[in-house]
Amino acid sequence: MPSDAVRRLADEPVDHRFKGLPPDAEAAGLTVGELAAQGRDLYGGGFTTPVLTLDADALSHNLTVLGEYAARHHLAFAPHGKTCMAPQLFERQLEHGAWGITAAVPHQARVYRAFGIQRIFLANELVDPAALRWVAAELAADPGFRFVCYVDSVRGVRLMDRALQGQPARIDVVVELGAGEGARTGARSDDDCRAVADAVAATATLRLVGIAGYEAEVPDADPEKVHAWLRRLTGLAVEFDKGGRFASDVEEIVVSAGGSAWFDAVADVFGELPELSRPVLKLLRSGAYVSHDHGWYTRLTPFNRVPEEGGLRPAFRLWTQVVSRPSPTQAFVNAGKRDIAYDLGLPEAELVRDAFTGEERAATGVRVVKLSDQHAWLETDSAEDVQVGDWVALGMSHPCTIFEKWPLIPVVSGDGAVREYVRTFF
Repeated sequence: MPSDAVRRLADEPVDHRFKGLPPDAEAAGLTVGELAAQGRDLYGGGFTTPVLTLDADALSHNLTVLGEYAARHHLAFAPHGKTCMAPQLFERQLEHGAWGITAAVPHQARVYRAFGIQRIFLANELVDPAALRWVAAELAADPGFRFVCYVDSVRGVRLMDRALQGQPARIDVVVELGAGEGARTGARSDDDCRAVADAVAATATLRLVGIAGYEAEVPDADPEKVHAWLRRLTGLAVEFDKGGRFASDVEEIVVSAGGSAWFDAVADVFGELPELSRPVLKLLRSGAYVSHDHGWYTRLTPFNRVPEEGGLRPAFRLWTQVVSRPSPTQAFVNAGKRDIAYDLGLPEAELVRDAFTGEERAATGVRVVKLSDQHAWLETDSAEDVQVGDWVALGMSHPCTIFEKWPLIPVVSGDGAVREYVRTFF
């Protein structure tokens, strides 16, 4: 059941904050919930372009597929919430078996708590004193709240310890193993990991509960290199357990990895992990799966390597409109960098919807070649490919930067009706 905080999202007024929504809904003083109850048609119900949509069936499919995948491989699942920052989707992920939600920065964790998330894995070293004191206060106020974050340096541990002196709760931490020289965060060597673990043990404010990392940062990643790095991660978990480095009062040892490109490798290697002195929480953190995309993750998804395990569907579609057709080979639609994710490639034209007939056809011969702030530049093969007024659906790469540009996103059913809106908090 939705939390009270999520239910209250339906009470927000439909107004100028939300792009693409019907202007007459604001004029009528409708709330988001009242507009959803009308089930308006996306194409004839007053929505304005550009408008980003999510496909209801694709969302349900993706949530089911990853939930079942994690369960099948005996993995706990804390999908990375920074992808969507959408509490309605967090609740659906939890309904599909997620252990909790992963965060990257304190603001995200605060959003999660505002919407009742009880388990947060923060995949970064947290050295901000104000944020640490907030976490400690949350833990003290709510015995059911579980919080885990990275540590990757002795200096970081000392800063955390200083900030937490006199605070009402200890904070659980996992040592982050870096993916290699030149990679992103994390302790670079096994000896560095041991030193960080020893530094944690010397404090009364932190509790070492596991080890973690992010395999997608392995330099020149391929299956062999990723598997090798993951075995190094699990090997350290075994070593730390045998050496008594995990806190004596820890009930379960956390071993965590897994983005959206290599979760098959994580399943392989975590499945090899021998029995430890305590139960192991094998925690996968993939996040982009919830919406998937039309390019980057379509190419990178592990389901390309293991198609028998399932597959994901792109859920996003950005509907734009042709506002200029200055030549037979050039057209412009009314969405640009303010509306479109472009950090992992230009969008792809997917569909054209005729302005007069409403007939949809594949966007054959139509290509996006450039973006301005409020325009996408289209190149066309012939004068008949698109006309002024036609709607053009664009598919985009990288869910993280698609979600962030749209604070309220219509969810479209197979019949074209919009009966739900997803609110984001970036």
